[in-house]
Amino acid sequence: MREVFDKTAPKKATNVSINSSLLSEAKSLKVNLSATLESALEDEVRRSKRKEWLAENQQAIEQCNQLAESNGLFADKHRGF
Repeated sequence: MREVFDKTAPKKATNVSINSSLLSEAKSLKVNLSATLESALEDEVRRSKRKEWLAENQQAIEQCNQLAESNGLFADKHRGF
């Protein structure tokens, strides 16, 4: 799987607003806020990039699927199942 960002880039301090009750619970459970946020952001960036790529390539994907439906796949004649 390709990386969606440079994991060797330096960390950058930032401010975020979080529900105070949720933050309190997380701190009491010793949740690493930076690691948790970074992981959640990575997941969201990956989902957003996938959605963007699919939208940009929708026409080509549809054309490829139509071609396969009309003509079959190249490997069809070589399959034994």
